[in-house]
Formats: sequence, C-alpha cells, structure tokens
Amino acid sequence: MDIEGRAGAFFSPTKIRDKPSSGKRSPNFSELNTEAGVHDNRTNKSWRMVLTLAYQSLGVVYGDLATSPLYVYKNTFAEDIQHSESNEEIFGVLSFIFWTLTLIPLLKYVFIVLRADDNGEGGTFALYSLLCRHARVGLLPSGQLADEELLGYKKSDCGAEDAGRRGVVCIVRRELERRQVLQRILLVLALIGTCMVIGDGILTPAISVFSAVSGLELSMSKEQHKYVEVPVACVILICLFALQHYGTHRVGFLFAPIVVTWLLCISIIGVYNIIHWNPHVYQALSPYYMYKFLRKTQRSGWMSLGGILLCITGSEAMFADLGHFSQLSIKIAFSFLVYPSLILAYMGQAAYLSKHHIIESDYRIGFYVSVPEKIRWPVLAIAILAAVVGSQAIITGTFSIIKQCSSLGCFPKVKIIHTSSKVHGQIYIPEINWTLMVLCLAVTIGFRDTKRMGNASGLAVITVMLVTTCLMSLVIVLCWHKSIILAVCFILFFGTIEALYFSASLIKFLEGAWVPIVLSLIFMAIMCIWHYGTIKKYEFDVQNKVSINWLLQLGPNLGIVRVKGIGLIHTDLVSGIPAIFSHFVTNLPAFHQVLVFLCIKSVPVPYVRPEERFLVGRVGPKEYRMYRCIVRYGYRDFHKDDIEFEKDLVFSIAEFIRNDHSATPKGNTPELEKEEKMSVVRSGIRFQEEDENVDDKPGSSGSREIQSPLIGPEKKKKKVRFVVPESSKIDAASREEMRELMEAREAGMAFILGHSYVKSKSGSGLFRRFIINFAYDFLRRNSRGPSYAVSIPHASTLEVGMVYHV
Repeated sequence: MDIEGRAGAFFSPTKIRDKPSSGKRSPNFSELNTEAGVHDNRTNKSWRMVLTLAYQSLGVVYGDLATSPLYVYKNTFAEDIQHSESNEEIFGVLSFIFWTLTLIPLLKYVFIVLRADDNGEGGTFALYSLLCRHARVGLLPSGQLADEELLGYKKSDCGAEDAGRRGVVCIVRRELERRQVLQRILLVLALIGTCMVIGDGILTPAISVFSAVSGLELSMSKEQHKYVEVPVACVILICLFALQHYGTHRVGFLFAPIVVTWLLCISIIGVYNIIHWNPHVYQALSPYYMYKFLRKTQRSGWMSLGGILLCITGSEAMFADLGHFSQLSIKIAFSFLVYPSLILAYMGQAAYLSKHHIIESDYRIGFYVSVPEKIRWPVLAIAILAAVVGSQAIITGTFSIIKQCSSLGCFPKVKIIHTSSKVHGQIYIPEINWTLMVLCLAVTIGFRDTKRMGNASGLAVITVMLVTTCLMSLVIVLCWHKSIILAVCFILFFGTIEALYFSASLIKFLEGAWVPIVLSLIFMAIMCIWHYGTIKKYEFDVQNKVSINWLLQLGPNLGIVRVKGIGLIHTDLVSGIPAIFSHFVTNLPAFHQVLVFLCIKSVPVPYVRPEERFLVGRVGPKEYRMYRCIVRYGYRDFHKDDIEFEKDLVFSIAEFIRNDHSATPKGNTPELEKEEKMSVVRSGIRFQEEDENVDDKPGSSGSREIQSPLIGPEKKKKKVRFVVPESSKIDAASREEMRELMEAREAGMAFILGHSYVKSKSGSGLFRRFIINFAYDFLRRNSRGPSYAVSIPHASTLEVGMVYHV
C-alpha cells in the first residue's frame, strides 16, 4: 500500500510535464513541494496504519502473555524450591524469566520466526504449507500441476547463490520427496503442534481466569475462599463461551484498551515496588544468578523451570495471528510496550518478595500480595478483564486452527459461522465452542489449583515451540536457501533451551502435565483417522473412476434421457468420472441437460485470488454439455455459500464457453481418454433476471445480451440474460451453448451427493477394521456435508449410496 502510494505521488507530476511544449521548461519548485507533500502524506498514513494495527494487536495477540505475571512466581515457588533469606532463589528466578523472555519471544519470534510468513499468514500450518510447496512433501490428495501456477506458490529463487548451497538444498529436498516416512513425520509434527495449540485453548482460559480470581483470597478466610473461587471462575468461563456466537468484532471492541490498561498498571506497580523495596534488584538480570540458582537448588531448581516457563505462554500467538496484522505492527507492540511492561512487573514482584519473605508467612500468594492494599480491588477487576481478553484470543485462534485442519482434510467437516461480514477470519464453530467449554470447566473443577493447571499449560506451550523450531530449521534451508550450518545452529541453540524446559514440564506428568498429552492424543487420533480414511476413500475413487467412452457406449443401450436443469455431481476427483455417477446412471438412466462435475478442494496456500479460483474444463464432446469445475480455496479462505456460490459457478462456466475455441472430438475416440484440458477463468459476464414483456429487446449500449426462451405466464415472462462485454466475439455454437446454460439454470439446480459407506476389505487386520469400520465411520456420520449444498432444497437433492471397500 505504501509503495503504490509513493509511485502515484511521483508519477502524476511527470505526466503533466510530458505534455507537448514549445521547448524545455525548468523545474517548478511549487510542483516539487507538492510532490514532496503528497509523499510525506502517504508516509504519514502508512505509519498511522502501522501504529493502529500495533494498538489493535494488543487486544488480540498479547492478552495471554500479558496476564502471565498473575501465576508465574506462584507456580515456580509452589513446592519445588524453598525461599531463603539470601534471596538467591528470588534473583535466580528473575534472571531466568528475563533471559527466557529475551531469547524466546524477542529474539526467536520477533526477529526470526515472524519472517517465515506464508503470504502474510503465520502459524504451524503456514510453515507446513511452505515446506509442502518447496519440497512437494504434502500428503494431501487431489494435487495438480495447475495449483503450482497460483500466485501464492510463486517464491523468489536462489538467485546467485553459490552452487554448493544450492546442492545442499537439492539434497534435502530430494530426500524429503523420496522418503514417504519423512513426509509422514513432517505431517505428524505439524499435527502435534496443532493439537497442542487446541489443548492450550482449553487450559489457558482455565488458568488465566482462575489466577485472576485468586486475588479474592486476600479479603476472606481460607475456608470462604475455598468455596467461592471455583464457582466464580466457572461462572466467568461459562459467560465467556456463551458470548462467542456474537463474534470477536462485537465482544472484542474493548480488548485493546483493557490490555493497555493492564500493562500500564503492572508497569507502574513494578516501578513502585522496585523503588520502594529494592532498587538493586536490577543486578539479578545478570545470567550469573541463573548459575547460582541451579547450583544451589539442583534438581528442585530444574523442576521449577516448569513454572518459569509460564512467563512466555502466548508467545506463539505473535506468529499464529500474523495474518490479522503485520510484522512491523507486532514487533512494535511487543518491543516497545509488552516486553518492557512484563520485565518491570517481574522485577517489581522480585523486589517485593526479596524484602517480605520473613514478614509475610505466605509469600506464595504471588502477584496480588505485591500490589499495594489501597488499589487491590481495582487491580483485581482489571486482572479479571485482562484474563477474559487473553482467553478470548486463544479461543478464536482455536476456531481458526480447526477450520484450517478441516480445509486440508485433517479434521471432520464442522459448521463454520462467519460472525463478521468485513473480517472473514472471524468465525464461530458451535460444536468446538461447547466442547472447549465443557473441557475447560472440567479442568477448573478437577484441579482447583493453579500449580497443576500451570504444569499442564506449560507442557502444551513448550511443545508447540519445539515443533516451530523443528519446522523453522527446514524453512531456513528449503525456503530461505540459507546454509545448513545456520539451520543447525538455530535448532541447537533454541532447541536446547526449549528441550530443557520441556524436560522440566514432562517430569510433572502426574501433577497435571498429563492433561495436554491426553487431549492431544485424542485430537491427534481424530485427525489421523480422518486423514487416513480420506486418503483411502480418494484412492478408491481414483482406482474405480470410469471414462467418458464408457458412458457414451452405455447411452444407446440404457436409453439415457436428459431432463431440464443443471445437475451438480460432487466429487473429490480432479479427472475422470466418479464411480458414484456410473452407479447412479446404471440404476436411473437419466440426468440433466447440463451436467457439472464439481470438485471443491483446498490447496496449501492461505488465500486463492478470485481470478484464480475456478478451473473449468469440458467432459466429452461439446454437444453433451458436461463440464468439470474445480473450485480452489486456501486454508484461510472464506467459503462462499448458497446464492453467491451458484452465481460464481454459472458465470465461470459461461466464461469458459465464451473463450473456448477448441474443437473437441466427437463420438468414441481415443482422445477422449486423455486428461481433459482445464482453464483458469475469471468471469467478465453477468446476468440480469427480471420480468419483462414477450418482445425481444436489443442489448444495451456497451454490452450484448444472450436471452433464453421465455418461461412463465403469457404476458409477463421470466427472462434471464447473460450480459457479455461488447468487445467479445461469440460464434453461433457458443451462443447456443450459453443459451442452453441459461435455460438449464432457469429450470433449477439439483445436487447429486454421494452417500458413501466406507468398509474395510475382506481379510483386513483387526486394527484396520476398527479404524475404518468403527472410528472413521463414526466421524463420517457426524461430519457436516458441503456448505454450498445447504441452500439447495431437499427436493432437489439426490443422495446416491455406495459402499467403498478400502
């Protein structure tokens, strides 16, 4: 946007000066000043937009990370280490927190990982899709060479890189493409990271809200607090999930001010505690205190790292939510507000605890004990609101991840509701929302303790970070074409740090860390079973597809008739005729005058441009009026449904007819066995539908109109027109074909949907029979159908049952 603005500013005065004149003209300083003024105005607008995005990102990205001071110290000092009068433990923990925040969120994510965006999108699937395109390691079906011509596939080449570096890239790519085991490991890695993020979507609301409510314990007895804390947290969580169907754009308009208020609040409290209690606490920022801490505490200090790890919960959101903002806006928000605020908050808590470990008998209360008593209630209210904000961000992020998994064939189809007409990324999934709520309430009621919640959340967070580190090392080599030594250094440096935290979290398996593992295994099993069943079903379709020649040979024998209307046959195949259609024709030898084999498929790019979305081709001779339409969506694309989708589909076929000048062979010829030619179309055609008199009217100026036969009452008829650009030249055959397409659309559209029963082959093992006959069949029966079929009346929907033996 900024580049376009600058180009416009510089070129517009040049056009004026290029006009013919009697001779040379000296530069006009007023023009130059105007030119500079436009340039400055564009630059100011650009920076204003960046700062606005940075402000908005505070409420969406950093809610979870900003509320971590509520529970880090409390979890760290819970039982693993004891506080002594020398303050070495306090200062050692502060040193660990400072360097962890500096190395992981700041250095790794802000300066390195954010650059690995997939056309502006981030997250685990963004890294996986990058690798799939650069090394062709994706295990998703229905891939086509035409998909590689999408704009999202185009990446800068190695350029003038040295031959040795290119050789290493080729070796790594070749090994990944050759070995299917490595491809499966890569997919499992991506799914593990995804499942852990979903698990974090269950744990983060529980620990954030419960920790915020824990401030009530300062104003009541232990017995009263025991019976109040959990019910209050549960009520807040229920309200939070109940509001999700309104959408983020309605419930989230106060998010950014709340997070800003919270960050300023903890910063001011931190500065007050530093000045008032221990101004020399800054000395603890030296890494030497980490060494002293581990030397003194040894095994208990290593186990306490699971609590320290919680200071970076929510860091992954900076990369996962990249598509809603920009790299620069996220970097500015974190570097200039979030990072210094968190450091001051942790330093303030350490300063307070360093002077009150004798006076205060119960220093483990954590954050609220360091808040001055006069402002504890206002801070408690702000903390609860900030916890709700952080929970909202991870919940909406979970919705987006489920949508991506479903788009790429790794999760059953679910009902997706778009809650905003302007921001397509804001979605709501009812089934997932209520499942998250039930599991979140179960964790809150079952644990009743921030320590075990923290152990569970910490393991989920660090697992996602480890997966990101592994995938990033491949991105550095395959996508960035950097030295393999650099990739090894990256994975060794950050992988070692994260492995240390991972081991400290895993050792607490029985103390809560089992929860994310169990949740991830459940979601992982669902994804793997669905992906496996989808692949096997697609392979069956490919092996049992029939040719157009088979259909042409059966025509006279079966007495096939054509009825009015458009028939949409949903299929996953990108070539050939699905077996389910042959099953339909042999049992009911009639189909519509216009037949469309419709394939809705996802490609491993975040977005597909509208002009690249439709691939249209012809199936059989022209006179058969059979077409194949492949509709391509990215994993973050907004799926049009009902009337909009129907219009775009008809427009694309009409545009294909207008531009198709190929002579398809007639009758039963070998050429029909070949792969039909597909064309990317973007329709310049529109149609008008209105009641008019019987007489034909000429097209309006600037366009031509192709009219259909009149249908309806005698005086007022329904007339449909394709409005074609005047410059287009349409021959008589194409004009007749478009007329039949309009006539078929007027008669109505029917949807032929395959109702497949997937069964394992005879002789299959017990485990395979269980996976196919029970697990996959259960998921299939509870999966949603295609969204575009919802708008078609049930009377126009025909389900064809067929058994798939895989």
